[in-house]
Amino acid sequence: MVVIHYTAMTSAQAAADTLCNPDTEVSAHYLIAEDGEVVSLVPEALRAWHAGAGAWGAVTDMNSRSIGIELANTGYTPFAAAQVDALTDLLKGITMRWDIRPERVIGHSDMAPGRKIDPGARFDWRRLALEGLSVWPSTAAAVPASEKCPQGADDARFAAAMAAFGYTATTDLALLLKSFRLRFRPQCHGPLDATDLGMITDLADRFPVDVNATTT
Repeated sequence: MVVIHYTAMTSAQAAADTLCNPDTEVSAHYLIAEDGEVVSLVPEALRAWHAGAGAWGAVTDMNSRSIGIELANTGYTPFAAAQVDALTDLLKGITMRWDIRPERVIGHSDMAPGRKIDPGARFDWRRLALEGLSVWPSTAAAVPASEKCPQGADDARFAAAMAAFGYTATTDLALLLKSFRLRFRPQCHGPLDATDLGMITDLADRFPVDVNATTT
């Protein structure tokens, strides 16, 4: 798997200093600066301390089962074009070398709902999906759900679809909805709606997580 992060620091150099300091107990395989410079910090075959507590599908030791990519960004600014170009080039190589499917390229917020929010609402997941490096719901998926569902049924359907897609770190509906929207509907607020349900159902149907997959 691949987990994408932002550094939440003022510069790439500040992030590199932190990631290379053993006292901080945090590391990543790659750091990509705002100008597109890619710095390799940990060999891909080795474990890096980038993910922490969380899960995706059957994987619970995320650090041992994923490659971490840090994007130099404060979390409040758009990602530079050169940086995203470098990320796509890097991902093409990683996914080919390790035979990683697009649905297993995720964000830190996906595997740790409520604890992490990176790479954040400004990250362009749709672009990665268009390049075959991640996934995006079908536009036809955003259709109204049945108006006659018993109260709470849509909540249960949403939670089940989220787990089927890979969101297994929590069963808290509010956290699941927040994490889902952060990635797929960052401008949307309010209670669960038919579009949320349609989109995650589409993703779960097309990209069901392999419950036995504990590797890449």
